[in-house]
Amino acid sequence: MTAAIERTAAAPVAAAAPSAVERRPAAEDAGRPVWRRVLLVLALVVAAVVFTAPFVWLISASLRPREYVFSTGFLPTPFAPGNYAEAWQAVPMVTWLLNSLVVGVAAAVAVTLSSAWVAFGFAYFRFPGRDILFGLVLATMMLPFAVTMIPTYLIWSELRLTGTQVPLWAGNLFGSAFYVFLLRQFLLSLPREYFEAARVDGASYPQLFWKLAFPLIRPALLVAFVFEFKASWTDLMKPLIYLRDEELYTLPRGLKVVLDRFGYGGEQQWEIVLAGSVIATVPMLVLFFLAQRHFVEGIATTGRKG
Repeated sequence: MTAAIERTAAAPVAAAAPSAVERRPAAEDAGRPVWRRVLLVLALVVAAVVFTAPFVWLISASLRPREYVFSTGFLPTPFAPGNYAEAWQAVPMVTWLLNSLVVGVAAAVAVTLSSAWVAFGFAYFRFPGRDILFGLVLATMMLPFAVTMIPTYLIWSELRLTGTQVPLWAGNLFGSAFYVFLLRQFLLSLPREYFEAARVDGASYPQLFWKLAFPLIRPALLVAFVFEFKASWTDLMKPLIYLRDEELYTLPRGLKVVLDRFGYGGEQQWEIVLAGSVIATVPMLVLFFLAQRHFVEGIATTGRKG
């Protein structure tokens, strides 16, 4: 029975309807006027420059001496790479990075697995009121964080977990409506015959999920993981609410300390603030580039079937 499930999981997923780009004949692209393609490339280049210019300026400014931080231009002149060493020494940056990594991975893993379970239930099982229940799950996305902030804090306070990192990720064990929707759309693109064949061979529902569905929806799971890791990595509100010990701070909470100490309310050492901002941004860029291929594939596939 296990071998049958593995053979089913290894079978190629039936290809979805080809996209508009795949259906377009090569002659159609060749027949396009050259000026249209040139305009498209120019528009993409302009958009890329507009979106990357602030980050390029941030890197450049973080490499300048204090008196030249806000000077015009994108070249770091004079050049002062020692700003990064000063930022590492001024605050416990390594501790904050490790805290953000631990919290981010825990939050991403928790919400990805829990949402995948719920999405599998909505995609595979057919029962009365399924669509209504799914609509209610999606409706929870309309609730702003401010509505649930105080009740959630009271719950964690009763559990005596305020002041710890647990509230930053443990809530994700109950899933997320957005990721449930995203993963359900991916699961609906899988042929139902795979699951029915595995059931005939005696597979249980957990086996259907772990040995059949889980390997096939790996790109969508990676999308959910990256989205949630990024959300946790940049989250400032929860650390502000729950964390008091500086040794437990995540990177956004630590950058708030850097801003208060060296920025507006401190010594006006903006080069340290900017260097800390670059240090906080680089890990997310590395993660995106490492997962880029699967990330784009997961995003493209989730919209193929509703």
